[in-house]
Amino acid sequence: MLNELTKSASLLRHMRTVELVMAAYAEKFGESKEEWAVAGLLHDADYEAFPEKHPNVIVEKLRAMGEEKIAHAISAHYTKWNVPYTNNLDKALLAVDELTGFIVACSQVRPDGIATLEPKSVIKRLKDKGFAAKVERDEVYKGAELLGVDLTEHIQFIIDVLRQNKDELKI
Repeated sequence: MLNELTKSASLLRHMRTVELVMAAYAEKFGESKEEWAVAGLLHDADYEAFPEKHPNVIVEKLRAMGEEKIAHAISAHYTKWNVPYTNNLDKALLAVDELTGFIVACSQVRPDGIATLEPKSVIKRLKDKGFAAKVERDEVYKGAELLGVDLTEHIQFIIDVLRQNKDELKI
């Protein structure tokens, strides 16, 4: 499904970063690593091919396969869609999506990439509305709040996961 719907290298990388962070959070919370990873990997799968229908195309495909829990999490990964957050998978995908993309953007403007990135730098950039302007800051804050994690610790967790995979991700 992923290769059928997505061709953009940057979007594929974004989905891979979210997949890795979601898998790590699943381990931390004692949840299904595979289920959480798949939700992270597929959350934006239909965005490129069907931007006006996103995320409904991938959600419908997953529901047809009997993957209701993953489909629901994907349908809820943006607060303005007004889908209820019923479990940690839903909350984690929201908390990880925008912030992971933002942290990658922070890494890309550093000479050493993610190697020495610290949460305080990310928080400073979050306050700069001109940096990565398309990232909706309210989604970042609401995601951490719903997941029940301290924002600084959440940022550090994501940095640590991405740092462990920096060669594959080229960040």
